[in-house]
Amino acid sequence: MPKISFPSLPISGLFGLAKPSGPTSMSVINDVKTLVSQSRLFVEANKLEKSKGQKPPRKHARGGVKIGQGGTLDPLADGVLVVGVGKATKKLSDFLDCTKEYRTTCLLGCETDTYDSEGARVRTAPWQHVTREKVESNLVQFCGEIQQTPPIFSALKMDGRPLYEYARKGIPLPRPIEPRKVIVHSLELIEWLGTDHPYRWPEKVFSKEEKKAMEIALKGAESDVPVNDDLDPAVVAQIPTAFILKMKVSGGTYVRSIVHDLAHSLGSAGHVVTLTRSRQGRFALEPREEGELDCVPWDIFQRASTEPGDIDEDGWTEWEREVIKRLDVINT
Repeated sequence: MPKISFPSLPISGLFGLAKPSGPTSMSVINDVKTLVSQSRLFVEANKLEKSKGQKPPRKHARGGVKIGQGGTLDPLADGVLVVGVGKATKKLSDFLDCTKEYRTTCLLGCETDTYDSEGARVRTAPWQHVTREKVESNLVQFCGEIQQTPPIFSALKMDGRPLYEYARKGIPLPRPIEPRKVIVHSLELIEWLGTDHPYRWPEKVFSKEEKKAMEIALKGAESDVPVNDDLDPAVVAQIPTAFILKMKVSGGTYVRSIVHDLAHSLGSAGHVVTLTRSRQGRFALEPREEGELDCVPWDIFQRASTEPGDIDEDGWTEWEREVIKRLDVINT
């Protein structure tokens, strides 16, 4: 690695992290913060000296170095998570409204409360009639400037309360969820999996109380969508159709809603089983253009949390070197 020098230390900066599927974005950021708060790259030397011999700061402790992320990924999702440290946290809001790219796998025949495989079954519908040609034909209606209704299981607030609270507690929505204008710059079917895949419908179902609560909440979210999670054994034995979409969208677009609405347009039901954010602003899993930056693999941080690894002649550990290679330094 060529020698890298900075005007002065510590610095503030942005970098992309390749989040894995499973953990929450917050838990990922908290794990990174533990490392960042002990690095001379981001913390003043005198403060590090004072902290020697002390326990590392708690993940949720206040104070110390500032760190944040530029757009949450659901636990199911993997891919680009933009991280800001120090004064660069002020730049993170730029990534909420920037253009993003995603790849997602849609599994037909079953709708869930969260619109993805983490949720419980809400209803099932026929899927055998859906063909690749029909999907490709219907994609055009979801391109360009469209009105999109966010899923009821989202953090958007209505009258000061997150939408997901209405659903979980069986509280009727005060009014229907308002559609929002979003822009889908491109949307294409890149792989037809058919029945050759490992995905199956979620086994999770509602209790009687949860079903009643969901039906009450859904009355304010969608028109005439009964919660019907009973499965015909003959249907369960069949493998539902799946396909992969690639899209480039504006900030605020819900990929889960695109999959949900597309399935409805096909006379079926569907939900997301994989979701990858492949690009966010100038950060990408596979950079294509000059000025784009790739992301630090998550296993680099995982290793560093248990073993610092080799230290180079400049005193940098492996995770610091990998961040430096991809760091967008922010001076103001």
